[in-house]
Amino acid sequence: MALADVPPSIDELARSLDVHRSIAYRIVRTLEEHRLVRRDADGRCVPGERLAALGRNVRVPLHAAAVPELTSMAEALGMTAFLVVRLDDEVITIESIEPRTTAAHVAYRPGSRHAVDRGAPGLALLAGAPPVRGERRDVPAARTRGWSHTAGEVIPGLASIASWVLGPDGEVAGAVACVFLAGIEIDAAATGARVMTAALAVTHAIGGPARRQGRENGRARGDE
Repeated sequence: MALADVPPSIDELARSLDVHRSIAYRIVRTLEEHRLVRRDADGRCVPGERLAALGRNVRVPLHAAAVPELTSMAEALGMTAFLVVRLDDEVITIESIEPRTTAAHVAYRPGSRHAVDRGAPGLALLAGAPPVRGERRDVPAARTRGWSHTAGEVIPGLASIASWVLGPDGEVAGAVACVFLAGIEIDAAATGARVMTAALAVTHAIGGPARRQGRENGRARGDE
């Protein structure tokens, strides 16, 4: 079903699809439940926020560029590596690669989601954007460093390190991350550098601009 330049009504959709109005209504209700379509004040069907987010972020180039980098990172670190995107105020995992050379590692499945202001992947997505007034202090720290690190914020006992990916428009397209047991000793700086290397490679592969750290030194949005 395509949404035209002039948003269609239920009746117009039914005629376009050559189905009864009740069937067109059920189709629209299903799409509404998944936030792919919404109806405006006149009852016309317009693209929903999730459709816009998927069109902007979950593009084949992003996924295709990320998979080899996630695979390489997972093997190099011996940790599960994953790719996330932002949808509204949530972080959604859309790809996960487990290392093949370790006997034990943390599994983290696609479809996992959590609030954007919690966990390393969420903080990375926020750090990749310009500063905003009142942001959590870990965000500017991650912005300067190039990667974020949290433990136990999303799932007790698990820690993660993440770094953001920029799209061709210079906006944050997603983030790459690794997950591991919070109790194990790791070289956080070295792990963060490896994750950031993967994020930079994905950014380059999808045509994103070179990143500049220290963006928090500029004025925060809302300070003007």
